[in-house]
Amino acid sequence: MIRVLLADDQTLVRAGFRSILEAEDDVQVVAEARDGAEAVALASAERPDIVLMDIRMPVLDGLEATRRIIADPRLSSVRVIILTTFDLDEHIYGAIKGGASGFLLKDTEPTELLHAIRVVARGDALLAPAITRRLIAEFAGRITDPPPAGELDALTGREREVLDLVARGLSNEDIAARLVISHATAKTHVSRVLAKLGVRDRAQLVVLAYETGLVKPGWLG
Repeated sequence: MIRVLLADDQTLVRAGFRSILEAEDDVQVVAEARDGAEAVALASAERPDIVLMDIRMPVLDGLEATRRIIADPRLSSVRVIILTTFDLDEHIYGAIKGGASGFLLKDTEPTELLHAIRVVARGDALLAPAITRRLIAEFAGRITDPPPAGELDALTGREREVLDLVARGLSNEDIAARLVISHATAKTHVSRVLAKLGVRDRAQLVVLAYETGLVKPGWLG
């Protein structure tokens, strides 16, 4: 069962998402938050698998709420998906850099919402439609601080290949097909890259790949 926390200041929006999610046998809405501060408190109390986080909320916005959840070591298993009404909101890059596992537009189709939740919950693939990759590339290109020297030195040549493909939005199955390896081997490579670079999930790998110059901003896939 995938346990979900809804965080949005609009009651009707939360009700709409709840209606979609609770129609599924494998998804359970465990709590609803009306603002960012409440989202942080409920995430700590409920330990959901997924937080659907609106970015514009009173008291504490979704960006800061995401940072606080990600920074809490007790919530290391919690994944945040940012919800927004804008497809090119520059806050999104900050949210992903801050630890969110991806983002969705609020008017996304129910099937895409459910797919995203399942994908992020199992940690098997980055939630990366073309617009996500474009947005990450756009705002990664604005980074002014140079990346730490030699940050990728711990990776083998094959692991760098895998990181490059993850950053381009490929799933484990896609990586396996591209490199002509098994799905299990691709998943193992991704896990090792995550461990060596000390990041939470694939979204963070994408950010790191752009920041270190492994993948150049502007690549649309």
